[in-house]
Amino acid sequence: MTSPPAPEAPLLQARGLGFSRNEEPIFGPLDFRLCPGEALLVLGGNGSGKTTLLRVLAGLLEATTGEVELMGRPVDRHHLARGSAYLGHLHGHKADLGALENLAFSQAIQGGRGPGTEAALAEVGLAGYEDTPARRLSAGQNKRLALARLRLQGAPLWLLDEPYANLDLDGIALVNRLIQGHVAEGGSVLLTTHGAYAAPPVPVRTLTLAAGRGPA
Repeated sequence: MTSPPAPEAPLLQARGLGFSRNEEPIFGPLDFRLCPGEALLVLGGNGSGKTTLLRVLAGLLEATTGEVELMGRPVDRHHLARGSAYLGHLHGHKADLGALENLAFSQAIQGGRGPGTEAALAEVGLAGYEDTPARRLSAGQNKRLALARLRLQGAPLWLLDEPYANLDLDGIALVNRLIQGHVAEGGSVLLTTHGAYAAPPVPVRTLTLAAGRGPA
């Protein structure tokens, strides 16, 4: 008799993960896993801890309780930062640098792989804006520039906080294409939403947070 295939090892696994601020619980304890080629959609209203969860997983905040494994190994916040690419509400661009200069600056700091900087701009619909300072780009264009930077990092884990915000229908389709491509290459995506947009067209599970406690 042929044995069933062993379950795939998760890229990211959290056990008892929680975060408190001034002794007030923001989220947790949470137990979840995210395998290669999979997306996890985190749902919840304002104050439920979605952004804080992503910031913890990106290594920007230290968890109050619990532990995280990345590619099967227990990690601290510094290892999380090196293994993930984070797209938050603030794009992190240098306002006076052109779009191409911003990508080159990011690559010089973070390294990474993927398409060249000009190809990445073209992929997100910013061809022709190479020399335009970030401060002169619209909110949607700045989001597209942040997506180009995400593509260049080459991290296996993408952490996307409201990635559809400030985008038109073409921009939403772009996010979905980028997620599809990353997942098809064996990457994983954890993204948040208020629920106004459909889940990306990839294998996806959901984690729903309620304000001040764990999964609803």
